[in-house]
Amino acid sequence: MTAPASFDFCSPGLANRRRCMLSLASGIGWLAFQPPASAGGQLEEPLVDSVRTALSAAVGNKAPPLPEFSDTASRIHYLRWLGAMSERLQRRKTDFETRKEFLQTVWYESRRSGLETTVVLGLIQVESAFRKFALSSVGARGYMQVMPFWPRVLGGHDGDASRLFHMQTNLRFGCVILRHYLDRENGNLFMALGRYNGSRGKAPYPQAVLEATRQWEFSPVSAAG
Repeated sequence: MTAPASFDFCSPGLANRRRCMLSLASGIGWLAFQPPASAGGQLEEPLVDSVRTALSAAVGNKAPPLPEFSDTASRIHYLRWLGAMSERLQRRKTDFETRKEFLQTVWYESRRSGLETTVVLGLIQVESAFRKFALSSVGARGYMQVMPFWPRVLGGHDGDASRLFHMQTNLRFGCVILRHYLDRENGNLFMALGRYNGSRGKAPYPQAVLEATRQWEFSPVSAAG
């Protein structure tokens, strides 16, 4: 959605004043329509050199998000998944090519990091409601609400946090960070999600993500039928 145009000044004259007031009211309505971003508050923690190096390498690979398949059955499964998820996401992203690129990247980055794609979609739903330019009150950015200290800590992208609004960059960072937290928590997804949100050990955020995850489950049998 594009914000309506507004006037810098209300010029004299009744007609102009009316247009100005209508414009201001429209602008306020547009802002009120935008849902707030979740405060994805990952906490900055000291990283040992080996971990920082591994994470930097993980986010630094420039490979394009193009899924590859070892056999025809795997490709058919992916295409059915893509079709089903595209239908579910249509209300939030109306343009087909935009949905396709987004879902393709989520599929690629989640599998690249060894994560369940449904979990990543559930996390994105809770964190940003699928809004590319979401910005939280604590500065977390983009689809996966990545905190701006991460580019600096990992030494990539010249420390430029604005690049976290780039789709693949954001999804790459988010997936790598969640994978890191999952490893830190010895595979405990509940605890890893809490760490991702900066609320480790508290139930509301992990429960919200796991609940959202159910909306993105995919059954190839029902999809084919």
